[in-house]
Amino acid sequence: MILRFELENFTAFSRLEIDFSPKINVIIGDNDTGKTNLLKAAYGICVADTLLRNGHGHNAERMETVLTARFLRLFLPLDGGLGCMHRYGARSRARLGMKFAQGREITATFSEKSEMLTIRRPDACGDSKSDAVFIPSKEVLSFMEGFSSLYERYGLSFDQTYQDICLLLDLPEVRPEKLHEKAKWAMEEIERICGGRFVFPGGGRVIFKTAKEERSANSVAGGFCKVGMLFRLLETGAIQPGVSGPLFWDEPESNLNPKMMELLVRILQELSRNGQQVIVATHDYVLLKWFDLLSDGDKDDHVRFHSLYKEPESGEIGIASTDDYLEIMPNPIDEAFGCLIDRQIENDMGNLGK
Repeated sequence: MILRFELENFTAFSRLEIDFSPKINVIIGDNDTGKTNLLKAAYGICVADTLLRNGHGHNAERMETVLTARFLRLFLPLDGGLGCMHRYGARSRARLGMKFAQGREITATFSEKSEMLTIRRPDACGDSKSDAVFIPSKEVLSFMEGFSSLYERYGLSFDQTYQDICLLLDLPEVRPEKLHEKAKWAMEEIERICGGRFVFPGGGRVIFKTAKEERSANSVAGGFCKVGMLFRLLETGAIQPGVSGPLFWDEPESNLNPKMMELLVRILQELSRNGQQVIVATHDYVLLKWFDLLSDGDKDDHVRFHSLYKEPESGEIGIASTDDYLEIMPNPIDEAFGCLIDRQIENDMGNLGK
């Protein structure tokens, strides 16, 4: 579980500090304020925690090699080196520091000329028993077959999160008795709303099966494929409340009909109530508002909203965090929705005057 994440001179960030809720975190902001970069950077550092947990921390050089390759594949810098991820014009080293539960910390640094990340690591292993999960903005069920082998062989224009998710989706399902009760409930709800379920025969093949027919995932609605990914991650145990590492989800609303967003938020809330840390980035008002409306203090819910913004004069990226939806500032999503309402009132008043 991540408690705090700090970035200095990394990509567009001069200095940014974010304190995460142990339950649900919702990140918003205008385009080009670094939401996806923030998620991928935090996800990348979680890889170091996984290496420590698996006993690789004793080999510092190996750990730094693996993590460097990981960051290069996550961010795909133009020249293929770390230098492009160092903030332009900054003199000091780039730094990514993460504090986990139980006081553990991991720090990665590099300069504009570095070929490798330098890792400062603790000796203690992580508190999670399974890896972090990153769900990218595009659904992958419709192109999953053969993707991983192509990705390893060719320079595809997809970052590492897409291969990672394909590998997790193609795992065998865990035994039913090993599934968390809330995972079973979520899977049943997803199957109900989709009118069927996705079946994974192996090798990346995906079939959508209903009571009457079987279809290729390529012929299924993109929104169903999006929640189908969550179904499968629960089915394989890649997401296990209280066991798995943080769940990062970039733009869960993409391809999703607004009517499905309430169920999605309910599922994420139930997972968080049972020990799953959730970190999402969104542009969508409906999704954002459901996180507010469904938060239940009696169930010890904790939703923290993080708003990224650019300083007007310097252009540096800042962040404002709050546990109160009404205190989100700035809130470009709410502002855009308010503009639509104002324009509708203007139009209605104009029509009345004719």
